[in-house]
Amino acid sequence: MTVESTAARKPRRSGAKRSTTARDTKKQPAGQTELVQLLTPEGERVEHPDYAIDPTPEELRGLYRDMVLTRRFDAEATTLQRQGELGLWASLLGQEAAQIGSGRALNDADYVFPTYREHGVAWCRGVDPTNLLGMFRGVNHGGWDPNSNNFHLYTIVIGSQTLHATGYAMGVAKDGADAAVLAYFGDGASSQGDVAESFTFSAVYNAPVVFFCQNNQWAISEPTEKQTRVPLYQRAQGFGFPGVRVDGNDVLACLAVTKAALERARTGQGPMLIEAFTYRMGAHTTSDDPTRYRSPEERELWETKDPILRLRTLLTREGLADDAYFADLERESDALAKRVRDAVRAMPDPEDMAMFEHIYADGHALVDEERAQFAEYQASFVTAEEGI
Repeated sequence: MTVESTAARKPRRSGAKRSTTARDTKKQPAGQTELVQLLTPEGERVEHPDYAIDPTPEELRGLYRDMVLTRRFDAEATTLQRQGELGLWASLLGQEAAQIGSGRALNDADYVFPTYREHGVAWCRGVDPTNLLGMFRGVNHGGWDPNSNNFHLYTIVIGSQTLHATGYAMGVAKDGADAAVLAYFGDGASSQGDVAESFTFSAVYNAPVVFFCQNNQWAISEPTEKQTRVPLYQRAQGFGFPGVRVDGNDVLACLAVTKAALERARTGQGPMLIEAFTYRMGAHTTSDDPTRYRSPEERELWETKDPILRLRTLLTREGLADDAYFADLERESDALAKRVRDAVRAMPDPEDMAMFEHIYADGHALVDEERAQFAEYQASFVTAEEGI
């Protein structure tokens, strides 16, 4: 099925418009953007001529379970940060379908280069959630061996992981390996020079890499329309490889499109760009206040397109999951939340002065000055407590 993209018009913001359904998209108006969709917000299965998928009931329940557990883990992490247990957290709320769908499209030999928000993809690759939290607590630098899960460490620098992915994919091609590389980035990162360079190199060297852009429409605090004059997926054309836009809240469409793109890469047909059109339901990170730059009505509109709700509607309507299944999953979610909570609270506190180490090999006067200022600041709390 093809539906109208809500980002193709101007000057209105993309999130303020509705997504059309199968009943009013028999013919696509000229000049409007196509969006691959296999599961509507109402939970109805639809077909697309280029991307077919026929998951079993067990696979559908598995996708639903992945999204539910990922959302619960994410919510627990946000709470832990608010309680002072984590220094920061980047929530994936609303982007579960994009991450689980693409993550479950991977083969074991494929390699993933994430940003700092791909908690659902990490789940799909078997990375323990507590390792993610250790990094945001400041007690490890990732905590997992990337080669054990073919899942690279989180990258905080915006966009640089696309270059790493492209270089790795060029190596995969030289080795003749039957594998592809999946690189994640966001709509904000699409404006970075590193991303443009990775597009250039991957196209010239026909690298087996799939670029997966989660367009949650707001980057840190700016709407996509302030970054681009065309839909993001169309940028691929200028570099000489195909791009496609998929409903990022549709786990089936994300799964089908990513599977096809990865297989295309593995068979020597080169890179491809997937733009998962979704919405960041929460803050950019826990240091952000989204109410300062977007309206509550916009969020309410996107709540009607919730990725978990639409799959649950399908499961219920088709009799593929009953009340006992949902109750069992709720108990599993509670157990996961408790395990994560207990693990984080058992972690050591980060060393206060560790951030000043290993910056310069021979030291630096400015770093020394900042270290002394921070030590004095920390000591002021001890002095205040002693005076109480």
